[in-house]
Amino acid sequence: MPVYTNSSFNPPFYFRNNHLQTIFPALLRKVNGVKYQRERLDLLDGDFIDLDWSKVGSKKLLIALHGLEGSANRPYIKAPIRLFNLNGWDGMSINFRGCSGVPNRKLYAYHTGETNDLRFVLKTILEKRNYDEIALIGFSLGANVILKYLGEEGEKLSEKISKAVAFSVPCDLTTASLELAKWQNAVYMKKFMDSLKAKVKQKEHLITGNIDLRKVYRSRTFEDFDNAFTAPVFGFMNAEDYWIKASSRPFLNKIKIPFLIINAFDDSFLSKECYPFDIAEDNPLCHLEVPNRGGHVGFVSADKNGFYWSEQRAMNFILNGI
Repeated sequence: MPVYTNSSFNPPFYFRNNHLQTIFPALLRKVNGVKYQRERLDLLDGDFIDLDWSKVGSKKLLIALHGLEGSANRPYIKAPIRLFNLNGWDGMSINFRGCSGVPNRKLYAYHTGETNDLRFVLKTILEKRNYDEIALIGFSLGANVILKYLGEEGEKLSEKISKAVAFSVPCDLTTASLELAKWQNAVYMKKFMDSLKAKVKQKEHLITGNIDLRKVYRSRTFEDFDNAFTAPVFGFMNAEDYWIKASSRPFLNKIKIPFLIINAFDDSFLSKECYPFDIAEDNPLCHLEVPNRGGHVGFVSADKNGFYWSEQRAMNFILNGI
């Protein structure tokens, strides 16, 4: 029963507030030593996706996926890539469509359960790159995408994909979306809404059909935005239909490689349904660790080299399986 309730994460007393854990690294953390080389990958629908590589000439590759409205340049992405580089692995971060600093070509871009771009990237790498082992690490939205993809692939997954680590994953989107709409998350929600609406504004010339821009720009929560934009653009009936179909929780028992979920107990973005104790207790491949503290994609606790506990924990699991 790989459930770890006695986590080794123990932040300094002045970093025990969950909002400070969430906000501090997002605003103030700096990660040096990663020099990306960008590769633009053309997609089958005429769009593109940008991949940022940090290579050391390895046969092993870590692929990292960022969260909602993030990018490969976020510190929580660059830090594990740097740590794995130092331990002899190549690193690559996938920028979701429209997140690389360049608008994508289509009206649609990405969503929390969209796995086809990850599938295409991995297929391309497996066919054209000579890697012996690939591990996946994801954060928040990116973590949900990874887990859903792995469950969808099941037995079909390439044997070269060995392990996965998912941090702060909203694996039940219905309840997590409602949790984020609560007053204590108002600052985060406004930031997300402002960023999403700005991207819609960039693409107004592509909009046709049944999208009411007044409702989009009046959106104050994910429910508002997903009903007004995400659902019609991606072909869902409504926000609830999207959340149900995009959640990774129903796919966890279909994953056929070892994977680790780390969700802090004080993460204000997550509902109780996002802590799949029942699945981890019954599935030897599902490892669930629930630190008491850590916030959302936080886990602030730098060592002498500037790495957080989360990067060290991910490396230990991927390299040693524990």
